[in-house]
Amino acid sequence: MLPNTGKLAGCTVFITGASRGIGKAIALKAAKDGANIVIAAKTTQTHPKLPGTIYTAAEEIEAAGGRALPCVVDVRDEQQINSAVEKAVEKFGAIHTAAMDMLGGSGIESQCRKVEIIADAAYSIFRKPKSFTGNFIIDENILKEEGIKNFDIYAVKPGQPLLPDFFLDEYPDVGIKKMESHGPVPEIKEEKLRPQPKPQRSGPVEETFRIVKDSLSDDVVKATQAIYQFELSGEDGGTWFLDLKNKSGNVGYGEPSDRADVVMSMSTDDFVKMFSGKLKPTMAFMSGKLKIKGNMALAIKLEKLMNQMNSRL
Repeated sequence: MLPNTGKLAGCTVFITGASRGIGKAIALKAAKDGANIVIAAKTTQTHPKLPGTIYTAAEEIEAAGGRALPCVVDVRDEQQINSAVEKAVEKFGAIHTAAMDMLGGSGIESQCRKVEIIADAAYSIFRKPKSFTGNFIIDENILKEEGIKNFDIYAVKPGQPLLPDFFLDEYPDVGIKKMESHGPVPEIKEEKLRPQPKPQRSGPVEETFRIVKDSLSDDVVKATQAIYQFELSGEDGGTWFLDLKNKSGNVGYGEPSDRADVVMSMSTDDFVKMFSGKLKPTMAFMSGKLKIKGNMALAIKLEKLMNQMNSRL
């Protein structure tokens, strides 16, 4: 892993979500240099399933050699953010370096990396000159530049294929690299789903599926190998499906003839926005607008396919 150099001693790092997970890992990495850490997060009381509060994180940061300022902050509230900045300036002086807001996604643990890879990448960024700001950084790339060659040290399960990130278009064209399946896919319904009558429908959802159907090909089906079911609420809603597993693919109103690998629930408005590129699936998922059941790796494959279709929708 990337060694600490002490370069951040006396610098102030403002980190959102630093009470646990990736945010706290970044905070502890910087704290070992003697940095000032502003813990900007919402958790003030221990959650029964998620350990850590802004106050317990502050204790760990100071034990690691840093100075901590726990602040109750909901990043959606501009006033709370401004208040936290003012408190940081009052306690530490002008802020020299700011950490990025890291949003953790949902995934398959054995196909993920540990939070330390983000902490090391952030630490590398902190050491860059101010002119470095504005760059889009991939953690693995910047650590390769630092000389890191063995990335198994960051793996939750070394040797396991990694789950692709939502926002990285790693495989262009239809080339969504086929991932290995590990373990059974959660059952969505015990009984076999039966097709529903498919009445004539019209509207933005039907038009979206029409365009999707026109975009299908044998290559897309071969690369995806999944059946998606959409439970849409609102006008023109109901149950729809996208079959990217059988023959040349198919779409339609009602339940698929075979069991769905992924079930997505959302409003019709958000569905149309998501397929047209106006709403990022990651943000829809994180904000609660999109609920996903089933195989998360296959859900990610669909997002990559949507990115290829955006220009047509």
